[in-house]
Amino acid sequence: MTFPELIAQRRILICVGSGGVGKTTTAAALGLAAARAGKKALVLTIDPARRLANSLGLDLLDHRERRVPDDKIAQGGAPVAGSLHALMLDQKQAFDEIVESYTTDPGQRQRIFGNRIYQQISTTLTGSHEYAAMAKLQALAATGRYDLIVLDTPPTQNALDFLDSPKKVSDAIDSPALQWLLKPYLETGQFSLKLVGIGGAFVLKRLARFVGSRFLEDMAQFVGEFNTVLGGFRERARAVNLLLRQPDVGFVLVSGPDPMSVDETVAFQRRLVEQGLQLGGFVLNRIHPRGPEAVSRAALLELLEARPELRGYAPDDFIQVASDLDRTYRDFQALAEMDGQAVGRIRAVAGGAPLVEVPLFDQDIHDVDGLSLIVRQLTAA
Repeated sequence: MTFPELIAQRRILICVGSGGVGKTTTAAALGLAAARAGKKALVLTIDPARRLANSLGLDLLDHRERRVPDDKIAQGGAPVAGSLHALMLDQKQAFDEIVESYTTDPGQRQRIFGNRIYQQISTTLTGSHEYAAMAKLQALAATGRYDLIVLDTPPTQNALDFLDSPKKVSDAIDSPALQWLLKPYLETGQFSLKLVGIGGAFVLKRLARFVGSRFLEDMAQFVGEFNTVLGGFRERARAVNLLLRQPDVGFVLVSGPDPMSVDETVAFQRRLVEQGLQLGGFVLNRIHPRGPEAVSRAALLELLEARPELRGYAPDDFIQVASDLDRTYRDFQALAEMDGQAVGRIRAVAGGAPLVEVPLFDQDIHDVDGLSLIVRQLTAA
């Protein structure tokens, strides 16, 4: 299996990895490669730095699907058979879309949107960012408009959290504590301490001293109004779990060469196997390339002295320059050796999955030309 074959055969590719390893540029490069291969591709990014918009030549990237101009993705000026779209996830809007799809009463919908508890849950609840990304991915996949969707997952301290996000959010909004608070509200349509029992009232009165009675009323109202769409959130979580297990979905594990990133990548690969999810491939970014054997200082000095543009320098200058060059080169080769060990660790668990080493470029990847450098690495034989 190669990355061109992966792009040709998969309908969804999910780029995962810890923060700062290059998921966004990898996702954009995969989308660009797919468009150049004739696919109608979409890159769904979560990147708060909005680097993807600049990389693809877009002035604006938001929650709408925006088409990248064909001249931006053209290869060497030649027409491109496919197309590339990009979308920046708006977490709150993604939650709102789920509420809208499961409520028919406009008034109820607005009460939910205006509730302070809902506003907190849809923006700050643990796992809500990842859940929103998964829900949007599922909704886009259901439309069938794209041959390939590439998801750039949220930056996180632990990429493993991404797989647990649907269950975390579903459990949080469906917890026994919330259901206990919900029961009297459903019976009367309003919150009352008298209806929760003597023990419950005792607990809530003391809780109100810390959070305020207004908070408890907001919570009760939220749970009551939100109860009608809880089923929708559960259903969306189940749909996401089913989607992730489809044979045309693959996870691309993105890593840097540092030991912590490699540890997390190996752990995520093991987790995919345990859960029966499809591994797509590995991308290792910013790898120091190995060079030829270092020449001796005497040979380096001889080479420097032969350069016509360096004539007139004193012998001591040549010796110092040769010494600095030799030391710098050996330092880089030491880094290359360490990176090679990281690649070896990944290769040991890769099996038949493709593994691409993207070198440390001497330029920042900030536009389509830079992405094309990564595309060439991904699609090289």
